Amino acid sequence: MRRQIVHEGADQLTYEIRGIVAIAKQVRACGVDIYWENIGDPVQKGEKLPDWMKAIVSELVTDDTTYGYTETQGLSGAREFIAGQVNRRGGAQVTSNDIIFFNGLGDAVARMFGFLRREARVIGPSPAYSTHSSAEAAHSGYDHLTYTLNPQDNWMPDLDDLDKKIQYNDSISGMLIINPDNPTGSVYPREVLEKMIAIARRHQVFVICDEIYASIVYNGARTASLAEVIGERPGIALRGISKEFPWPGARCGWIEVYNQERHPMFKRYVNSLINAKMLEVCSTSLPQYAIPRIMGDPRYPAHLEQRCRMYERRVNSAYDILKDVPGITVVRPRGAFYMTVLFDPGVLKATQHLDIPSAQARALIEQKVQGVKPDKRFVYYLLGATGICVVPLTGFCCEREGFRLTMLESDETRAHMIWNTIARSITRYLESA
Repeated sequence: MRRQIVHEGADQLTYEIRGIVAIAKQVRACGVDIYWENIGDPVQKGEKLPDWMKAIVSELVTDDTTYGYTETQGLSGAREFIAGQVNRRGGAQVTSNDIIFFNGLGDAVARMFGFLRREARVIGPSPAYSTHSSAEAAHSGYDHLTYTLNPQDNWMPDLDDLDKKIQYNDSISGMLIINPDNPTGSVYPREVLEKMIAIARRHQVFVICDEIYASIVYNGARTASLAEVIGERPGIALRGISKEFPWPGARCGWIEVYNQERHPMFKRYVNSLINAKMLEVCSTSLPQYAIPRIMGDPRYPAHLEQRCRMYERRVNSAYDILKDVPGITVVRPRGAFYMTVLFDPGVLKATQHLDIPSAQARALIEQKVQGVKPDKRFVYYLLGATGICVVPLTGFCCEREGFRLTMLESDETRAHMIWNTIARSITRYLESA
C-alpha cells in the first residue's frame, strides 16, 4: 500500500465477551456441549417477552407508518415520552431535542467517542465494559484510562484514585460511570454519585453515565439517575430497551443530553452527533413506535418488579454456592445480571489444570493456554472440561484476575448445575498445582 490506511487505534478494538465464542465453537466441534455464560442476551437464555408486549408490537407491525423513516434524532412521540420520564425523575430538565436515538447503545458509544477530539480522553471504571473501553481507546490510539473499582468496598469507585488521575492528566475531558455496573453488578448509592459529580465539577469535565440496567436493581440497593445528580454539569445518560423489555435484537437505544444550552462547546459536540446521525438518516423505526405504548402501559411497572425479583433470586442462589469456595472472592451483586468472581492474589499458577475428557478438546485447550493470562488459562480449562463459557476478568481492561458469568439461565435446574460445576471446578483447578 502506498499509504498507511489503518487507524492508530485499530488494535484497541477488542471484545472478549464475543471473542471467547470463537474458542467455544472450536471446543463444541470436539463434541463438548457449551453453556453460554458469556453474553448478556436474556432472550438467548430463555426469557420471553410478556404476551401483552408482543401484542403491542404485532399491532404496530400492521401499521404501514412503522415501515418508514423517523426524524433524524428519533420519533418525536418517543422522544417526548422519554423527556417526560426524565423530567418526572427530577433534577436536570430536558426537552425532546435533548433525546437522540441510535441503533443500540453500541452505535451510540461508537459515535460518542468517535466524534470527540482525539486528544480529549474519557476516564472509565476498571473493570471496564469492553464496548466503552475499546471505543475510547480506539478513538485516542492509546490504552483506555481507568479509575479503580474496589472489590473490598462492594466494587465502589475509588474516589481518591479518580480525583487524582483527572487532576494530574489534563487530557481527561470526560468521566464515564456505569451504574448499575457491568461486569460487577454493583449499584452506586446517590451519595457516591454526588461525590463523583463533585469531582467532575471541580475539574470541569463532562459526564457520561451508562444506565442501560437502571431498572434492574435489587437486594435493597438504592441509587439515582444521572439527571437527578448532574446539577449544571454537561452530561449524557445512555438508556435502551435491550435489557429492560428485553428486546436486544431491536438494536434500539438513546442518549439523554443534560445542560447543553449552558455549555456552548458541549452543545457543539452534541450537534456533531446529530449531524453524523443525519448522514445515516435515522435509527430503526419499529421499536421507537413501541416505546411509549409499552413503557407507558400500566402493566409495565409490575413487569420490571417481577424481573428484579427474578434476578435477585438467581444472584443470591449463585452467591450462596460460590461465596465459601476457597481461593476466590465474590461480592453479592445488587443490579444488572452479572456476577464477578475474583481469584485471590497469587492463587493462580501456570501448572494448574482441569481434566478434559475429550482428547481432541484437551489438545485444543493445551494449545490455547500457552502464553495467556492466568485467569484466561482457567477460563479455557473450564470451557474444555465442562463446556461452561465465561469471560476472563482481564478482558475487561483490568489487572485483577477472575471471570464474569451471567445470571440469565431460565432453567433453574440447569442454572444450579452450572454454578455448582463452577464451584467444584475452581477447587479442583486450584488444588491441581
